[in-house]
Order: sequence, then C-alpha cells, then structure tokens
Amino acid sequence: MNSMFEGPRYLTTFGPKRVPHCFTDVLILGGGLAGLRAALAVAPELSVTVITKDDLRTSSSQWAQGGIAGVVDPEDRFDNHVADTLTAGCGLCHADVVEAVVREAPQRIAELIAWGTKFDERNGSLELGREGGHSHHRIVHALGDATGREVMRAVIERTKLLENLEVWPETFSIDLLTFEGRCRGALVWNKAHGKTLVWARRTILATGGAGQLYRESTNPEGASGDGMALAWRAGCELRDMEFMQFHPTVLYIAGGARSLITEAVRGAGAHLVDREGHRFMPDFDPRAELAPRDVVSQAITVVMQRTRHSNVYLDLGHLDPKEVHARFPGMAQICAKFGLDLARDRIPVRPGAHYMIGGATVDANGRTTLPGLFAAGEVTSSGLHGANRLASNSLLEGLVYGARAGAVASEELLSAAAVEEFRVPMLSLPKRADINGPLDLADIRNSLRSLMWRHVGVERSGGTLAEAAETVESWCRYVLPRQFGEPEGWQLQNMLEVSRLMIRAAIARSETRGVHVRTDHPRADPVWMAHLAWQRGHPEPRLERRPPAAAPVPLPG
Repeated sequence: MNSMFEGPRYLTTFGPKRVPHCFTDVLILGGGLAGLRAALAVAPELSVTVITKDDLRTSSSQWAQGGIAGVVDPEDRFDNHVADTLTAGCGLCHADVVEAVVREAPQRIAELIAWGTKFDERNGSLELGREGGHSHHRIVHALGDATGREVMRAVIERTKLLENLEVWPETFSIDLLTFEGRCRGALVWNKAHGKTLVWARRTILATGGAGQLYRESTNPEGASGDGMALAWRAGCELRDMEFMQFHPTVLYIAGGARSLITEAVRGAGAHLVDREGHRFMPDFDPRAELAPRDVVSQAITVVMQRTRHSNVYLDLGHLDPKEVHARFPGMAQICAKFGLDLARDRIPVRPGAHYMIGGATVDANGRTTLPGLFAAGEVTSSGLHGANRLASNSLLEGLVYGARAGAVASEELLSAAAVEEFRVPMLSLPKRADINGPLDLADIRNSLRSLMWRHVGVERSGGTLAEAAETVESWCRYVLPRQFGEPEGWQLQNMLEVSRLMIRAAIARSETRGVHVRTDHPRADPVWMAHLAWQRGHPEPRLERRPPAAAPVPLPG
C-alpha cells in the first residue's frame, strides 16, 4: 500500500494566460442544501458564485425523503436527540458537535418555515415522524415522503432574491487552485467557455457524497466523490473514509432505478420479512425495524445469505391502506409503475450505498485544514455522525454547517484584519505527456462500481479488501496520468482516487464499528476508538483518539 501511485496534483494542464479568468469574493462548489444555505449566509456586500455540476434541482438534497430531525415537540428533549445520535455513532461522535447541532435544529427548521417551506401538519401542528434509532417522534417532513424536494424549492426561491449571487449551472469543478499554502478558488469547465479559472478570496466545498462508487446506490449520478477528490489533491486532510452508510431499504426490481424507500415507512409500522414471510428484525435487535441503519442493513445481509435470496421484503399489509397512500404518495407511485401496491404487496428491498460519513475534516465553523477553504454537508467529516449516521440528521447538518461556513467566511473577509486584494498567481505546472490510446470509460466505471459493491460493501474482509486495493491501484496507474478533455474522464479519475482511499481506510480499521463491518474482525476494539485521518503525501493515517463519551440518558416522553 505504501507504493501507491498518487497521480498528478491537477487533473489537467492549463495555461493561465490562455484561459478566461473570473473573480468572486466567495466561491461555492455545489448547489445542494449545504451550498445554498452557505450562499444565504454570505454578507450582501460580498459577491458569491455557486458552481453546480447539473442544476439546482438535481442534488442529493432534492431526493431526500424522510425529513429533518429536530426537537420541536414539548414531550421531547435535546438530551434525547443527543443520546440517540451518540448511540448510533458507536463511540466516534464528537459530543460537543452533537450537542451544538441538536440545539440549533429548531432554529434551522423555523427558518425554513419562514422562507416558505410547507412541512406536513396535522390539526394545525407539525406532523412528526419517527425513524430508526430515534427514541421520539421528531422528524419534520413535507409532501409525505418528498421532504428534500419541498425544502429545496423554498431555498432555491429564497436564493433568487440575492442580488449578490451568480449561479453557474452545468459546470464541472476540476480542481481547487492553491498557491503559497492557501486555496485561491477553482479550475472549472463548461461547454460555453471551456476551462475557466475562478479566483476567490474564500471557497466553500459543498459537493455532496460518493454513493455512485457503488453499483447499488440511492444517490443521483452526480454523487461521485468529486469534492473529496478535489480536497485530497489540494492537500486537505480527509477523515473517516471507511464509513459509507448503506440504507437498508432500497427498492430492488430488475430494470428499475434503485429508489430509496424512506425509513419513515418502518417508522409508520412496516415489517421486514424474508422470502417465507417471517418477520426477522426482532431476532436481531429488540428495537426491531426501528434499530439504527447499520444494524438493519447487516441483518438484511445475513438473511439474504441465509435464505439464498437476492432481497427481503417490506410488508405494510397490516396497516391502513388509506393512511399508507396518504403518508407515502411518492413511494406508492413508484411501486405502482411496477405493478405493486405499497399498502398490500410485499415490496422487494435490499441495502444500497446511501450516505458518505467520511470526508474533508472540518472544525465547528466548517474550516478545513487548507487555509481559505471551508466545507459543509456530506463532503465533510464534522464529528456529528461518528461511525453511523442517525436517520434525518443529514439535512440538518447541511443547514447548520452551510450557515456557519457562509457566515464565518464573510466575517473573515469583512474583518479589519482581512485586507486582502485579488492576486493572480502565475502557477507553474510541470509538463505532462499525454498518453495515447482510447479507453472505454464506461467499462472501467461499471467495473469499479461492481468491485466496490462486492468487496467494500455492507460486509468487508481483509482478503477481499486486499484484492480490491490491488485492482483499483492497477486502474489508477493508467487512468490517473491521462489528460481528459471533458467531465466523463475527470469524474472517473475522481472516483478512482476516492475509492482507493476508502479501501485503504477499510483495511487499516481492523475491527467492526458502525457501518464498517469486518467479517474477519467482527467485534469493536477499544484500540480503534479513533478517527483515521489521511493526507496526500503521507502513506499512513494520523490517529485521532476519541475519549469515551457517556451519552445522556434519554428522558421519558
């Protein structure tokens, strides 16, 4: 592993005198909830540019179903939400981060309502759902099972009021620009202008996750780990890269998209059954279907192996059909396309890659280890999730850290000490010889996703991880040095960079903790009560020890 080929610092060469230049105060890479919330927090006297790979309506935030967790019920307590988050995180949550984010949740939810978000109500009050790992009903949701769509609608409308904001859609972020140890912006590409150097006084990374590294995933096509790869090449520290969360219930129908079936379905009383109709979750955990995601995903995997069947089933047949269709209209519509009635038929499901817990290490305000660069949302490792994310804490994290990153970046630029002028450094890039010969990029991409699913999926082992490492490294040696001229090639290079880092981290953590399951090390080991932090140029990880944290005792309610 120490002989890993690191690849070039920049994916493509560029001549500063031969490409267009653009200048902005704050550059935000990513147009999901975290990125737009950051834009809304930037001071109005500062210019903001948002770069998004597609458009503002195609981020992972848009597809979030369940909702946003927050203590808004008088019967609930902050300590309950904190305790649930710490328990799910299996010892690696930062207690101070969890406490701060949980206490900020009601404010962020109220803010969304003030901006026009229409959350579901019952009898004039917010209707609160309950999901796996939560001790209370505290999930605010919208449109039944389409919370992300409604939240993003309201936030996008709010950003349209910003006179200091410019959005560049269908623009690919190739690399972060660094000079003299600071982030200075990014090299981007679109069809209209080709390569463009966007110089920024502060940059905020909000590019989302990496679920598309896996054959089975709930994530949109754009979730290919680009931001993590950008940060890695720029010298940022990345942490917890072994922790990919697999959602237990992904619709599994041949020919159909791998649609997420929200955890709220189980919160409403759905049962998980095997091919014989046996309800199996009580055999694995006293919380049954409401156990945390890592527990449910592992149980499903065991049952599929035991029954030699490709999936298990969600059974809602014992629930009121009218209530089911009213509460989950989106999911009912998807199932109907395949001749299934969500309320009456057993729905085939299996786990799929859902949420990347690891990413760029950030502090409480979203600062990364690279000066001038902030990050927010799924691209980060903030300390909130530990080794397993509690359901519906993701949109909350994006809101909290997006707001903080935007606000603190503004404060830095407006402070008396920050008298900064734009300087365009004349970057001196080493010449690179192009490698001739075509590559079937789709074939490599599909092979990578299949390999990651087989060997770095819900269950891993030392032997299969070593095989994965060898294979991915061989691909890296001939793919990373190549000069590509469009996003398909750059995206594949990013996927390879992030995949092999995830594999290295999974090999290094020789224990089972949260979403990281090593069949050859099936128990948690106190020695590994630590984060693994990685940085380009350093073959071994930095161990960041975590002190044992006692979770608050949940209060009755």
